[in-house]
Formats: sequence, structure tokens, C-alpha cells
Amino acid sequence: MYAPLQNDTFIRACMRQATEHTPVWLMRQAGRYLPEYKATRAKAGSFMGLATNTDYATEVTLQPLERYKLDAAILFSDILTIPDAMGLGLSFALGEGPKFAHNVRDEAAVAKLAVPDMAKLRYVFDAVTSIRKALNGRVPLIGFSGSPWTLACYMVEGGGSDDYRAVKTMLYQRPDLMHRMLAINADSVAEYLNAQIEAGAQAVMIFDSWGGVLSDSAFPEFSLAYTARVLSKLKRSHDGVVIPRLVFTKGGGLWLDAMGQLDCEVLGLDWNVNLGKARAQVGTHGKSGSNAKALQGNLDPNVLFANASQVETEAIKVLDSFGKPHTNANTTGPTHIFNLGHGISQFTPPENVEVLVNAVHAHSRTMRL
Repeated sequence: MYAPLQNDTFIRACMRQATEHTPVWLMRQAGRYLPEYKATRAKAGSFMGLATNTDYATEVTLQPLERYKLDAAILFSDILTIPDAMGLGLSFALGEGPKFAHNVRDEAAVAKLAVPDMAKLRYVFDAVTSIRKALNGRVPLIGFSGSPWTLACYMVEGGGSDDYRAVKTMLYQRPDLMHRMLAINADSVAEYLNAQIEAGAQAVMIFDSWGGVLSDSAFPEFSLAYTARVLSKLKRSHDGVVIPRLVFTKGGGLWLDAMGQLDCEVLGLDWNVNLGKARAQVGTHGKSGSNAKALQGNLDPNVLFANASQVETEAIKVLDSFGKPHTNANTTGPTHIFNLGHGISQFTPPENVEVLVNAVHAHSRTMRL
């Protein structure tokens, strides 16, 4: 059904296999920093008009690949499609964050929650298949979802938050309700990601964007446990091909040892984590190396506002902080996927992204000599 993969560098790095260069892709690489994205969004009329139209979603997913030599594509969608399918009424105002028409703050609202009918998310799966075909084997396609905890944050708050007051009030005052919601979210995310895999996604990523706002004692119980529940239900392979699973927790460096026990192939790191230390913690050891993770990250996105020479310098610092990657084609070992430590800013100069991608490819090749 699909063309053979021409550039499998990202997939091999996920599986801790040797690669000729360090693969690079960027969170939110298809987005508002690109003038062509803005033009397509204007045609679509709204963010959801863009995300729910197969042709537009395909077009914007491929736009950064036309500009840059990226090693992976990521589905253009939003992390909040699942609660929208639950009937919470997702909307986006231009220049503002997501809003829900209905929030989930009491027992009655939680009682109404259920794993949504995946037919309501058919537009996502159709986009996955369309993008996979349009890529024609150029690079792999990553599918994704928000984590159960991150979805719960938006569902309770009704949108973004500065203090997480509503969701943390529920967590501490009615942990039973929070656990009920998180269980439903976890089962929904697993079903959603499995459907993306069946539609053509070649890797899947869980974004725990708000995991880092939890206390040290709350993170394992309310975030990590439910991410693990999702992972336990995900397909390990499809059509005879392994599907790597990636987990990114913004602000998760404190719990890196615990996250190293997750049943996934890749851990994404934000810019507060030292890659070399993370490599020693979770990237090299484990029983016969079986628990060791490939690492993804972790340039500060604001580096991309500096001049070109500084962008190159900072990219090299990130590569050097990880150190020389694994190079033996006959074994597995420590590998690195270059990314930002969070999503790219809408104000980023597009030309600096080209500088970054070229610098990563060039310097990472010299590191392997």
C-alpha cells in the first residue's frame, strides 16, 4: 500500500541502532512560523477547519519537509481531539489557545465521560493515511496524542492555565474523580494511537506537556502511571514492522529514573536536562540494555531567535552534550534524536531552522568519524 521508506534514520535511532547522522525533526514543525502555513490556514478559515480537512492537513504536514531536510514528519493535528470527541466542544480563536465549551469539574461531569467513538476522529485517521501516501516513503510519519494527565488538565481547566488551580483542586480534594477521568483518558489515548498506527503512522508519541506542574509525590500516581497504562495497550508492530513509542514530559527531568522504566523506546527531554547525564541514567544501561532508551531533544527553542552562527554553536553544544552516538551496526547502543526542548515558537525566523537542520546533520556526521 505504501512506498518503501527511503530515509529510516529516525526509526533506527528510535530503536537504538547505529545511524550515519543524528536525525532531526522539530515539535510543531508544521506551524505558524511558516508563511505557507499561514496562507493555508487562511484558506481553511480556522485551525479546526485546517485540522479536519484531509487535504489541508496533508499540505501543512509536508510544508516543512519542502523547506528543510528533516528526518521525520509529524501528523498535523492537536492534542485535544480526544476530549473534543467526548463532546466538550473544542474551539480555537486566532492568536489564542484552545477553549472548551464544557469543562469537567464535578462528579456529574466525570460520570458523563466515556471512551469516544473513534468514528468521530475519522478525520485524523484519514489525514494519517493521506500524509503517509503523500510522503511516498521520503521519511517516516509520527502520530501523537496528549497524555492522560495533560488531557485532564485541559478538560478541567477548560483551556490553558497559569496556576492549574481547578485541576489541582480536583486532584487533592477528589482524587477518586481524577483517577476515574485519567483511566478513561488513558484507554481513549491507547485506542486513538492504535487507530493512527492502523491508518499508517510509523511511530507514535505521547505529549505529557503538563506533567511537570505536578508535585514530586503526585507525578508518579497521576501522570506516569497512566502514561504506562497507555503504553501497555499500544501495538508493538503493524504489518510486521516495529512501531517505536516516544514519551515527552515537559519538566520531567526530576523523574527520569522512573520514566526510564516505561515500556517505550524513546524519552523526549526538555532543555533543563543535561543530555550526557540523561544518557548515563537511562540511555545506556538496564538488564542486557533492554530498558535503555533512545533520547530525544533538547535545544531551547529560543536559541532560534539568535543569529545564524549562534544557532549553529548551540546546536553543536547539544550534540556534544550527548556525546558520540553508537556506531556499531551489529549491536544496539546509545542514540540521539535531535529536537527542541519544546515546540517551536510561531515567531521563529524560518531561515534559522535551515541553519539548525544543516548544522545537526553536518556536525553529527563528523562525530561519527
